[in-house]
Amino acid sequence: MLIDILPVKDKQNLKELLPNVEIPELKIHFPGKVVFGNDSLKYLPDELLQLSASRVFILTIAPLLPQIQDCTAKLKDLGVEVYTDTSIIKEPYFSDFDSIMKKVELLHPDVVVGIGGGSVLDVAKLIAAQLENEQSLQEYVGINLLKSRKKKLVCIPATSGTGSEVSPNAILVDDLDNQKKGIISPYLVPDMVLVDPLLTISMPPDITAATGLDALTHCLEAYTNKFAHPLIDVYAFEGMRQIVANLELAVKEGSNKDARAAVAMGSLLGGFCLGPVNTAGVHALSYPLGSNFHLPHGLSNAILLPYVMEFNLPSAISRYAQVAIALGCCREESEEATAYKGIERIKRLIEACGIPARLRDVGVPEQAIPEMATAALKITRLLKNNPRTITIEDAIGIYQAAY
Repeated sequence: MLIDILPVKDKQNLKELLPNVEIPELKIHFPGKVVFGNDSLKYLPDELLQLSASRVFILTIAPLLPQIQDCTAKLKDLGVEVYTDTSIIKEPYFSDFDSIMKKVELLHPDVVVGIGGGSVLDVAKLIAAQLENEQSLQEYVGINLLKSRKKKLVCIPATSGTGSEVSPNAILVDDLDNQKKGIISPYLVPDMVLVDPLLTISMPPDITAATGLDALTHCLEAYTNKFAHPLIDVYAFEGMRQIVANLELAVKEGSNKDARAAVAMGSLLGGFCLGPVNTAGVHALSYPLGSNFHLPHGLSNAILLPYVMEFNLPSAISRYAQVAIALGCCREESEEATAYKGIERIKRLIEACGIPARLRDVGVPEQAIPEMATAALKITRLLKNNPRTITIEDAIGIYQAAY
């Protein structure tokens, strides 16, 4: 039933009330099911049975094995074959993926489960896609080139940062040029996602901080994106609010369940932003830091975030003023002043979380900046989203400001 609640006079002035604002096209591919909550990992066996699992491949990390032991034992008691692998311990290369695929193909799993950080989840997503796939991995590196996925996929994050558990993205490092390459496809969105904030309690403070700031960057870059969308704004704004209000407490009191849950929720919301809108300049400029100097992805983003914000601000003052509000800042006498308060809030948060604030602090040599800028300008799939065009000179200037 449609209920009309607009008064006549408002209908007559509707065009004045709502001037022509073009809402961009939007495509969202959500997981088939999302379960969020403390101790939700316990539901995994029953959920896998609902997926008619008979052979399950679990990709995870060694420190999580004790936490998933009860689940794997229950699955085996129910007659499900379970294979566990912990070989992904760093940002994965194409060669790492090829090695693990050779093992998995011999197991013939019908369900792939990823439990871990972004690297583990990305590889799990690609394993599920590659099993019984006539395409080679190289054939679908890029955007929307993957044609199908035949195996069921479940993703369970153990960090609050990447949002990979709900995104259509996976990232691998190319052995040939040492550059990160993206595989983006709706077929990489899992069938089911379990978000158990208790899994993040074991994260040390530095990883908690870096991954939390990565999640914040997902939200912030989606909100200030050239292709920002009203529906995604809702996720992005609330994600920023949850993370900034709770990250410092999660870093300093890692066992605080409420803080962990809030940051996990912010990370999940940031993940929802990655498919339909995605990230922009911060992520593009952070890629060379990971490829060339093997800096953790979240740390790279954290270092660059305030300096890219300063660069972008003149092109999106109103948006950055709203960011400041989401970060808990009060409105100032102008939108520009409010926006600058937001940048200062980010800098204070980085300092409070103990994250290095400068490239020099993490061993990046100044003479590497021109090469990094050249590499960053190749990440056009993200740079096109940035609210302000970044030239090679601009990229060099941002890196120098962050140095």
